[in-house]
Amino acid sequence: MASADIVVLEQALRNVDTYLLLLRQQLARMAGAGPRVAFWGHGRTYTKPVNRLESAAKDAITRRAAWFFAYTEGGAAYLASRGYPSHQITVVRNCVDTATLADVRERAGTPGTQEFAEAAALREHHRLLPGRTALFVGGLDTPKRIPFLLESVRRIADALPGFRLLVAGDGSDWPLVNAAASRANSPVVALGHTTGQDVALLGAVSDIMLMPGRVGLCAVDSLALRTPIVTTDWPWHAPEFEYLENGRNAVITPDDPAAYATAARALLTDPPRLRSLHASCRQDAGNYTTDAMAERFCDGLLRIPVP
Repeated sequence: MASADIVVLEQALRNVDTYLLLLRQQLARMAGAGPRVAFWGHGRTYTKPVNRLESAAKDAITRRAAWFFAYTEGGAAYLASRGYPSHQITVVRNCVDTATLADVRERAGTPGTQEFAEAAALREHHRLLPGRTALFVGGLDTPKRIPFLLESVRRIADALPGFRLLVAGDGSDWPLVNAAASRANSPVVALGHTTGQDVALLGAVSDIMLMPGRVGLCAVDSLALRTPIVTTDWPWHAPEFEYLENGRNAVITPDDPAAYATAARALLTDPPRLRSLHASCRQDAGNYTTDAMAERFCDGLLRIPVP
């Protein structure tokens, strides 16, 4: 790192290298040479509460960086509000590569393709009905609020015959999902850990994605799959939650199982509204690609002043 012009670090208080490199940067500025330190991160703490001391410490460290690569516009706005120069911020629009996911999803909706046949077989195997199918994909852990999800699913199924929830994931709350799926006439279908093309096919046979807990990069998957997320106004979502627009490419409800279930049921029984959300997801997917993220990152690097 000593020979580098720029060093990009995670915005993390526990990273010991941060303090050493910031000190080196300060000494190097006095000498008119040396590496510049940039941070990459959320900008603010999204997924948990922080005390004033921790917040002040993070602000103090961040303000000493020569540049900041913020995941989202919200993180950038927070940094600016805390005194970090807005002209030294690049918003990268953090995402994952969903090109293959979107491609398989596209073929799954095209008659005559192998993926179309596989999607049809999936519907038949799990007895899935149009307008009655939801998907959960991700870790089965505390931040995803699995008990809230299962309670909501029970309420939806009671009012909507034929409703099914496909659960693709694994984690500490797997026993809860497995127990729910094992009950007679259960609307829950437990699929276990699922990746790649299989996720795309699940998106193709699902009308909505139920994610009452933390929404992060699943927002990007939702857009690529054209499967709008129904989530809550829970305060601990990750930065990528900002990609969702209530009523346009997602539905965001009060943080209550009854209200959540009512909103999901209303969406499933409103085909024109559902089609509109699907179309918006497809349109917005192009805004969040790894190629565009890399381009923004490179542009930011080139704008950092070096000796």
